[in-house]
Amino acid sequence: MTANSGLVAIGGDLSPESLINAYSQGIFPWFNSDAEPILWWSPDPRAVVPLVDAEGRPWQGSATGGLHVSRRLRRRLSAGHFDVTTDQAFEAVIRGCAVPRKEGDGTWITAAMQHAYAKLHEIGLAHSVEVWQQGELVGGVYGVSLGRMFFAESMFSARTDASKAGLARLAEHLVALKFELIDCQIMNRHLESLGARFMPRDEFLARVRHNNSRATDRGPWTLATS
Repeated sequence: MTANSGLVAIGGDLSPESLINAYSQGIFPWFNSDAEPILWWSPDPRAVVPLVDAEGRPWQGSATGGLHVSRRLRRRLSAGHFDVTTDQAFEAVIRGCAVPRKEGDGTWITAAMQHAYAKLHEIGLAHSVEVWQQGELVGGVYGVSLGRMFFAESMFSARTDASKAGLARLAEHLVALKFELIDCQIMNRHLESLGARFMPRDEFLARVRHNNSRATDRGPWTLATS
């Protein structure tokens, strides 16, 4: 990111209180090293996946809301190609997400970040979706749940379609619980292909303020269906 992409603060800490306060204002941490100050961001526009419409019905009538799920992936899920669970291996998922995508790349999911989100998981606010094949963890997604919004942080895939399978099951779960949207933070081609769309920051922050009045369900998740 650049300074005009939504940098709103420098410094602070990654305590659960600080993270909850940040997400409640539409802000998230993103920085390169634990030796550097924490950077806090609120980009404009925001990348989101809508889940339900104004009437609380699944977006465009889909069980996965605005998330695009290909026919191929639907077939693989129906055939049991993947086993998908929630909150069974949070720390393993975040470690998988922290692995650099390419040799020589760094990671923004530092040791301090991993520890901070593990603390949020312990108090029932951070959740993981795990994707397995023959007992091996091959993909996953993690993020923070507040009110009826899910703030996605990262995902990883060690097999073709594994992270997409996790996202599809996550979206089904959230739609069934009438969550309003998934915050994807920053748009990229992959997210756009999955149905993420831009939302102006002012609109996103208004949605966050409204969401702050909603009750948050804490504790481990069990996958729900619509």
